[in-house]
Amino acid sequence: MGAEFVKEARDGTVLLVYVQPKAKRNEIEGVDEWRGRLKVKIKAPPVEGKANKELVKFLSKVLGTEVKIIRGEASREKDLLVGLSAEEVRKRLGI
Repeated sequence: MGAEFVKEARDGTVLLVYVQPKAKRNEIEGVDEWRGRLKVKIKAPPVEGKANKELVKFLSKVLGTEVKIIRGEASREKDLLVGLSAEEVRKRLGI
C-alpha cells in the first residue's frame, strides 16, 4: 500500500495530516485511509493556535527535524513541510 500522505517536494517532503485536538496525549494514531492522511492526536485545544504549535513541536521531536504548517492553519486537515526526504519521513514514522 502506497503512503499517499507523504509527498516529495522541492525543499523537503509534504506530510498530509489530520489532527484531533483535545486528546488524552500526543500520539500518531496511524493512517486515515479514507482521508489519505496521517492521523495525529494532540493534547492542546484548537484555541489561539495552541494545537498548531503543539503539533509542530510534537512532529519535530518525532521526526528530528524542522516542521512547518504550509496549509490548513484553521482546519483539522493540514499540510506540513518536513525537511527530510519522503523515504526518511516514512522510516522515522515507522509507516
